[in-house]
Amino acid sequence: MRLAVVGGGSTYTPELVDGIARLREELPVTQLALVDPDAARLERVAGMARRMLAHAGHPARVLATSSLARGAEGADAVLFQLRVGGQAARDVDERLPLRCGCVGQETTGAGGLAKALRTVPVVLELASVVREVAPAAWIVDFTNPVGIVTRALLDAGHRAIGLCNVAIGFQRRFAAWLGADPARVALGHVGLNHLTWERSVTLDGAEVLPELLRAHGPELAASLGLRPGLLARLGAVPSYYLRYFYAHDEVVREQRAKPTRAAEVAEMEARLLELYADPAVVTKPDLLSRRGGAFYSEAAVALVASLLGDRGDTQVVNLRNAGTLPFLPDEAVIEVPAAVTASGAVPLPVPPVEPLYAGLIAHVSAYETLALEAALHGGADRVRDALLAHPLIGQDELAEELTGLLLEAGREHLPWAVG
Repeated sequence: MRLAVVGGGSTYTPELVDGIARLREELPVTQLALVDPDAARLERVAGMARRMLAHAGHPARVLATSSLARGAEGADAVLFQLRVGGQAARDVDERLPLRCGCVGQETTGAGGLAKALRTVPVVLELASVVREVAPAAWIVDFTNPVGIVTRALLDAGHRAIGLCNVAIGFQRRFAAWLGADPARVALGHVGLNHLTWERSVTLDGAEVLPELLRAHGPELAASLGLRPGLLARLGAVPSYYLRYFYAHDEVVREQRAKPTRAAEVAEMEARLLELYADPAVVTKPDLLSRRGGAFYSEAAVALVASLLGDRGDTQVVNLRNAGTLPFLPDEAVIEVPAAVTASGAVPLPVPPVEPLYAGLIAHVSAYETLALEAALHGGADRVRDALLAHPLIGQDELAEELTGLLLEAGREHLPWAVG
């Protein structure tokens, strides 16, 4: 089994390698191709990957290359985990919106749009190479903003599924509280990527969410940065990304008072790359847990194993709506539990979504459609329309100002923005 990783020089990659090593019976990888244009980073990460696999007694070969055609040739699955512009571009995405009183976040609001504008064209170009050298391969997208990027891939006819670690993170936390194997815990997860709620948690088919909220509500709310009363009133668990909506002004005040998350991550990455260069380091460093992406490896391994092994199990993924949420267009991309087989993923039925959630889902989904149009075709007017449609912006003068700021800052990656 051949697996290729686009963005293989990412400091995330050892998290994935750790999962491949631990879960070899589930996903028997024979070749792991790491593809990245940054030769220095790639050399360090590939060396770390080889040491980790050797230490675990795993026989997989690690191929490090800057050529996607070479790395993806004959691949069974290709994981996209790239960041166009690196942490420097992310830092700009997080700082600029704050100047206008808007949340500065890399996937939500104006920052998320900026990332989509420079990422979608690159991803589509890379996917076209995958189609040429590995036409049967599945593309698993972990590149943010996952919903928009996955929609772009699907609209272009690629065999693609989007993946996020939010759902598996909740599942593992709830399973630990319940003292149960995670396989026994199922989520009533619904929404869009980074805009989801857990409306149900079942253990062996029996509902346990009210019990979890009673026992752990304050702790859970604190970890989400929300008031315990909100979770009690909702009777549901919002994703931590909902804090950008439910506590927007508080988040802006906090962000203005400290360095950006990009700056924090850049520091961690520098330290991680030092560790990866140390031949004595043969296991995943503890520091990596602070980098983000918890349980990414388990989610990725499980999804690829189901796509290639035709397991038909249930996993939370990003895929076409196809009538699942009747208030959205069929072609929209949603994040819900789905049955995963060799033919792809099919969304499972979702109980009717309450207006409190459906309204916000529909609003952000409309924005995502406009954001994709802007990413595909460019133009200040399309960027302005997407910002005007976003519920965290939605004002004419604000959208106008942010459009100018984002296009000026993004000139390096947006040729159409020059002039």
